[in-house]
Amino acid sequence: MPRAATARRGGRRCEEGRRAGAPGAEGGGPGRGRGSRRGREELSGRGFKMSVPDYMQCAEDHQTLLVAVQPVGIVSEENFFRVYKRVSSVSQVSVRDSQRALCIRYRHHYPPENNEWGDFQTHRKVVGLITVTDCFSAKDWPQTFEKFHMQKEIYGSTLYDSRLFVFGLRGEIAEQPRTDVAFYPSYEDSETVEKRVEDFIESLFIVLESKRLDRATDKSGDKIPLLCVPFEKKDFVGLDTDSRHYKKRCQGRMRKHVGDLCLQAGALQDSLVHYHMSVELLRSVNDFLWLGAALEGLCSASVIYHYPGGTGGKTGARTFQGSSLPAEASNRHRPGAQEVLIDPDPFFSPSRLAGALTTNGINPDTSAEIGRAKNCLSPEDIIEKYKEAISYYSKYKNAGVIELEACVKAVRVLAIQKRSMEASEFLQNALYINLRQLSEEEKIQRYSILSELYELIGFHRKSAFFKRVAAMQCVAPSISEPGWRACYKLLLETLPGYSLSLDPKDFSKGAHRGWAAVQVRLLHELVYASRRMGNPALSVRHLSFLLQTMLDFLSDQEKKDVTQSLENYTSKCPGTAEPITLPDGLVLPPVPFTRLPIVRRVRLLNLPASLRPRKIKSLLGQNVSTKSPFIYSPIIAHSRGEERSKKIDFQWVQGDVCEVQLMVYNPMPFELRVENMGLLTSGVEFESLPAALSLPAESGLYPVTLVGVPRTTGTIAVNGYHTTVFGVFSDCLLDDLPGIKAGGSTVEVIPALPRLQIGPSLPRSAHSLQPSSGAEISTNVSVQLYNGETQQLVIKLENIGMEPLEKLEVTSKILTTKDGISVSGFPLCSPFRQVARPRVESRPVNPTEGSKPGDPGHTKTLEAILNFKYSGGPGHSEGYYRNLSLGLHVDVEPSVFFTRVSTLPATSSRQCHLLLDVCNSAEHELTVSARSEDELILRAGECQRMAIQVDKFNFESFPASPGEKGQCANLKQLEEERQEARGLEINSKLDIRWRIPSLKRTGEASVEGLLSQLVLEHLQLAPLQWDVLVDGQPCDCEAAACHVGDPISLEVRLTNRSPRSVGPFALTVVPFQDHQNGVHNYDLHDAISFVGSSTFCLDTVQPSGQSACLGTLLFLCAGDFFLHIRCHADGSGKELPQSCFCLPSVHVRALQARA
Repeated sequence: MPRAATARRGGRRCEEGRRAGAPGAEGGGPGRGRGSRRGREELSGRGFKMSVPDYMQCAEDHQTLLVAVQPVGIVSEENFFRVYKRVSSVSQVSVRDSQRALCIRYRHHYPPENNEWGDFQTHRKVVGLITVTDCFSAKDWPQTFEKFHMQKEIYGSTLYDSRLFVFGLRGEIAEQPRTDVAFYPSYEDSETVEKRVEDFIESLFIVLESKRLDRATDKSGDKIPLLCVPFEKKDFVGLDTDSRHYKKRCQGRMRKHVGDLCLQAGALQDSLVHYHMSVELLRSVNDFLWLGAALEGLCSASVIYHYPGGTGGKTGARTFQGSSLPAEASNRHRPGAQEVLIDPDPFFSPSRLAGALTTNGINPDTSAEIGRAKNCLSPEDIIEKYKEAISYYSKYKNAGVIELEACVKAVRVLAIQKRSMEASEFLQNALYINLRQLSEEEKIQRYSILSELYELIGFHRKSAFFKRVAAMQCVAPSISEPGWRACYKLLLETLPGYSLSLDPKDFSKGAHRGWAAVQVRLLHELVYASRRMGNPALSVRHLSFLLQTMLDFLSDQEKKDVTQSLENYTSKCPGTAEPITLPDGLVLPPVPFTRLPIVRRVRLLNLPASLRPRKIKSLLGQNVSTKSPFIYSPIIAHSRGEERSKKIDFQWVQGDVCEVQLMVYNPMPFELRVENMGLLTSGVEFESLPAALSLPAESGLYPVTLVGVPRTTGTIAVNGYHTTVFGVFSDCLLDDLPGIKAGGSTVEVIPALPRLQIGPSLPRSAHSLQPSSGAEISTNVSVQLYNGETQQLVIKLENIGMEPLEKLEVTSKILTTKDGISVSGFPLCSPFRQVARPRVESRPVNPTEGSKPGDPGHTKTLEAILNFKYSGGPGHSEGYYRNLSLGLHVDVEPSVFFTRVSTLPATSSRQCHLLLDVCNSAEHELTVSARSEDELILRAGECQRMAIQVDKFNFESFPASPGEKGQCANLKQLEEERQEARGLEINSKLDIRWRIPSLKRTGEASVEGLLSQLVLEHLQLAPLQWDVLVDGQPCDCEAAACHVGDPISLEVRLTNRSPRSVGPFALTVVPFQDHQNGVHNYDLHDAISFVGSSTFCLDTVQPSGQSACLGTLLFLCAGDFFLHIRCHADGSGKELPQSCFCLPSVHVRALQARA
């Protein structure tokens, strides 16, 4: 255990420092340059010195009356301090019929030798005595009263008045009225104690005021008594009392004494004047000790005036009891300060004081001297006068206590003025004041007070240093019974000064604060002190704290030593995760080993893909809440946002094993064993399955998976984990982990669901599907097919869970691969059977440069997923299900593919020819047929063209696609779905199939992905069907015949197959002749004549409606003529393609007129 050797040598070093000029002896500290050690010894004289300093002294104590409260006889400590507390509560009493107030300072112990200095400073004089005693019988009363008188004799020379409080005595004696004795039947039945104390204080004031007036009105001529301190009495024997120097000394000391009495009596301004005059008189005769006292009194009066709240820092501003401040004093917040110099009380009127002591210079009427007096000092002057006073005290060896207390008072004033550096100089000066050989207890008190004063001025680390010295002094080798508990308590108080906190959470915020080496030393001392106290739990707690918070500052050897010591401690007293409460109420929080091991990432794992629960989506969607009538609330939205940031978007299932993955590493230079590592959760009953692990020395990131089983439903929060390392049980919370990366810590646990196991008929595949959605596939199978071939798959499902299967749905999903292969159809044949048929991707395959169209293609692949949606048990009632996926991997061999698709018009406008360039990319000869017609034989690698006459399609009659039913997201997707639906319909009508005779394998060839928009338009029946009749006969195929000179009727019919109304239209007939050389002749005025107008009108045609218009032509000469009919719309048909408004040309052959 380290010892405060420096502090223990304080006495000797201080004495040597005074002789050798220690720091502060020549201007460093206040007053050290004013007088040397030699001068101090010359002026010290022989006699007494105050041996017990009052470290709690403050400037405002100069205005207080000292009252001793002591027990007489045998009084229990509890009862005495109960009475003492009530007595000391009467700390200030307003004087009756006066604006002044009397301040009282109570002490239950006061050294008699200090009382001898009462003339030097009157606040050191015990002027009142209150004794407390127990007396239960009348025969014990005389002895008790005698003890009271003996107690008074101790302070008899200075006492103004005294009181005896007797508890327990009843009868005749107790009923006798007495002024100096108060009888109470019991400690509980003593309501008038405070009132008795107030009356006692008033009696003290009367004596005080009379003494003040008597001293101020002493008519003894020039013979003013010389006030002395105890050690001066022998030094003044034989002096010439008639000298002027002696008389001034007497006058100055008496002035200072009267100033003290005025200050105690509440006459603040009077005291200031007396102090000023005393300073002038004493300075003129070089009476340094009393000059210092006068300066200190002047400082005290000024401090009381400037700082009515006090400088003690504990009691705060003193308040009057039973009266209020005068208006002017309360406005200026100066209790006790008198606005006028003469008390307005008639009892103390100026007429009674007139002419007093005019011969010796002690005139109480100070109004004439106001002009010469400086009155109250400024805050800056107060400190300067304190320095001067302390320099005078330092000349006298026996005034060490006075000097020390003056330094303490100055420090308290500077603390209020926030002048810390100057205050530290005063404290440095106080360190070198050698009083006497102090006892160990006095040394502890001195260092403790120094620590408090340094704390008061903001020197926290220096405060902690002296507090630690005091702690070491408690267990000094010279003490027969070391106070380890006091040492431990003081060490705890030093922690803030060294930027230490016993809460490990404070060390996870930002950079490290303080000196780590000192902090480690202090923590070791706490461990040692707690062990010597016989409290191994405290040793374990502090050693755990050291290892947790100071790990980065320990060497490898120190880490081994600390962990070995910790294991030795925990073998006898295991470390717990519970707070430790000390006897004084201080609570030591638990120290979780969040750095042994260090956790860098925590991730809650989802269940395997086959076990993940899913929620059935409602019509309103999952995110719609019906708890609030408002559409949006910013408060609710903010709170939900915070919840969502912690809540994970997957669920766990009741009864299923759940996993949490931690990435940890070992920072220790040796192998780290972690035992009993499990999860800390809340919200749901959770069965944690602890794990044990061993991490190598200074390992890298190491994954650790912690598992458990939720037994109930609800929202479970993973708060952290628990471990046992070096015998210390730790609860490590995620919020306390520095630099942790956690994606969320809250998961919903849903009710139990069944579990299915899948058994497919096809062989399992080593290839695992990777869908773009990121979903995992539980089982994968593979098969080899030719492009367009179908294969049957039989699947067996088995429920291996504890819940019954109540619902099962089977769906499929096709995955497009990089090779351009997908699945053209995946229809269900039964609930347990699936058919797969691969096809080429919907884009034409063009031969690359340097290759022939007939080159056989390479093997390609396609992938598909078969999903089994099932539910049952409690989870089914809550709307949850599971999805079991079967991945299908198909190796697609090439068969037949089309390189080009085009159309040619047929003779009828309702038909067309579909031209297909088909290639055999298989390695075998195959045949291709359409509509079961003649087969086309293709050798391996051969390409041929096949033509198929087809009727045009009315796409409006096709079934609506999902997008047209309102499920489509955008127009582009809608158009793609329309094309796909049309391609499927066209492909089914064509029924193109291939067959490989040598392998006895067949399949279909699809053109649905090759049909361009232009081809589809050619294959589509026009929405507007135009029919032209010449002489009542349709003329869309052959030329219509007529004779020259015969009127020919021309009828145009319009059938509206579109879903919207069209028209009206204007039709213009333009005749022309085609010379078969690219020249058209439109100048036919002499060849054709219209009976009426050449423009016809059609009214609006409703959907599925029909309209017609008639006209008449007359051919004037024979020949082949063509009629081009132009349609002019009014804009209502803009949604329809322009081709819908193009009418077929009419071929009319005019023959010679009949004979």
